[in-house]
Amino acid sequence: MAVRIGLEEEFHVLDIGSGRLVPRADAVLGRLHLRSDFTAELQRSAVEWNSRVHASLDSLHADVVKARLRLDAAAAGVGLAVVAAGTVPLARVTPGDPTPNPRYAHMADEYRQVADEHLVCSAQVHVDVTDRDSAVRIMCAVSPWLPPLLALSASSPFWLGADTGYASWRSMLWQRWPTSGPAGCFAGADAYDATVTDLVRGGVISDPGMIYYDVRPSDHQRTLELRICDACPRAETVVLIAGLFRALVEDARARLEEPARRGVHCDGRHEWLRAADWRAARAGLEGDLVNPVTRRAEPAPAVLRGMLRRLRPALEAAGDWDTVRVLMEETLARGSAAHRLRRIAEANGLPAVVQTLVAETRGERAPKPALRAVHRPVATTRPPSAGAPAPGRGEAVHG
Repeated sequence: MAVRIGLEEEFHVLDIGSGRLVPRADAVLGRLHLRSDFTAELQRSAVEWNSRVHASLDSLHADVVKARLRLDAAAAGVGLAVVAAGTVPLARVTPGDPTPNPRYAHMADEYRQVADEHLVCSAQVHVDVTDRDSAVRIMCAVSPWLPPLLALSASSPFWLGADTGYASWRSMLWQRWPTSGPAGCFAGADAYDATVTDLVRGGVISDPGMIYYDVRPSDHQRTLELRICDACPRAETVVLIAGLFRALVEDARARLEEPARRGVHCDGRHEWLRAADWRAARAGLEGDLVNPVTRRAEPAPAVLRGMLRRLRPALEAAGDWDTVRVLMEETLARGSAAHRLRRIAEANGLPAVVQTLVAETRGERAPKPALRAVHRPVATTRPPSAGAPAPGRGEAVHG
């Protein structure tokens, strides 16, 4: 029987007329009749959904599609739309206005602009593991293969109205948190938990939930959690990533159980991982990635097809080979979401990008008629940190 998986997806909340990010997640959640699978996030412009636990990718896909349609319907009822993407093109930053919650209020006060500019959404995949020690050892073994998953998910080329030049600007913003990026390696759960305890005692973070590594053992479930990826406009992309991550976990578990490798959890050479993360964020699927085996630059399709070959036994054991192989080839042929969105912006401007994101999130493959608001063409230079156009501190289109 296949190892079980689950998914967390985050969604931006937009005004349906202007396409701008707005702090109205509470209005959407209020129409979902207190469903426990939808929750608030740090910023009031985001909603999180938690899937059921699944053994098959088909059932996970059906769950994703159904949840997105429910969320879309709830948002539309109050003049809003939802988008699964790392960032949205049209947003402004208003400091100090998090979701009303003591934990989020503390984060906003402690981390200031890092929290204020946390207008980002991600997709997180959970894979069942037998115990916490196994989770920590597997965490180290899979870490070199996570940047290619970021490249697959890359959907955030725009930030505050401008083109950043990156495929995943969300991941660049994310790396400003003090416990983000590659996780490093630990001998076992005790060593990992001691490190987390030290970070809390040192005042760097307030609780274990603020461990934002690319991958981490869950602090409340018996799972290993993937955290590196952008939220994905297409449901099929996040299902592909879930299938690959499950296979990575199972492949690592099997390799670590080989007699020659028992007790070996790390080769001690993870110093290159942060650079590999950066490369994936910059390139997406359209440039070079760092090959996790050779640590040399190779075209993204070559790296991903190499991963697929490596994982074939694990994918076949889970019954996922045919699904993942087809989804991978379709994704490589289509290109990253970032690349597609950038082409749309060049041809038709940022409102068309928003249209596409809304349509793809709800499962459509062609956008609806144009948004009513008129916006400037996308800027082609990197935006200043204050955003463009620069809002006053009191302006209220934010997250």
